[in-house]
Amino acid sequence: MTTVRNDVFKLGDNFVTLLGDEVKVGDFAPEFTSVIAGWAKVNPLQDDKGKVIILSAVPSLDTDTCDRETRRFNEEASKLSDDIVIYTVSCDFPMAQKRWCGAAGVERVKVVSDVLDAEFGIKYGILIKERRYLRRSVFIVNREGKLTYVNYLPALGDEPNYDEVIAEAKKALG
Repeated sequence: MTTVRNDVFKLGDNFVTLLGDEVKVGDFAPEFTSVIAGWAKVNPLQDDKGKVIILSAVPSLDTDTCDRETRRFNEEASKLSDDIVIYTVSCDFPMAQKRWCGAAGVERVKVVSDVLDAEFGIKYGILIKERRYLRRSVFIVNREGKLTYVNYLPALGDEPNYDEVIAEAKKALG
């Protein structure tokens, strides 16, 4: 049964319902299946097993903050070792993600959709029930599949500390 939390996160002045349990540093990263353009299913943790994986969860690529965040991570990805992979996960339809990536020139970040089953959102405790989109958060998974960095941002409009995320990812390379 999915955990329901009503006293953790606010949109504006009101608490919303988060589905799932929060994960923490030291946990094995929960595996999840998402979809890409054409509705093909992918498992990011299996597809890039043995690499350091940054999972950037955003509500929708079509919002200003998510747009800036994904473009910034795309810039950072071009400077990183091939052993660090960055995923952006949202509940946008995969064809909308593909359109957005093409228009934004995002080619280094892998963009996947949690729209079908919201498996990522529930397993990482970030699915906002009332809106059926994800709470902004960032997770880093090391080569062994353990979480080495977890950041649940306090507000949807907050951006992550990019320098901190990249430094932690490099540290996770070992």
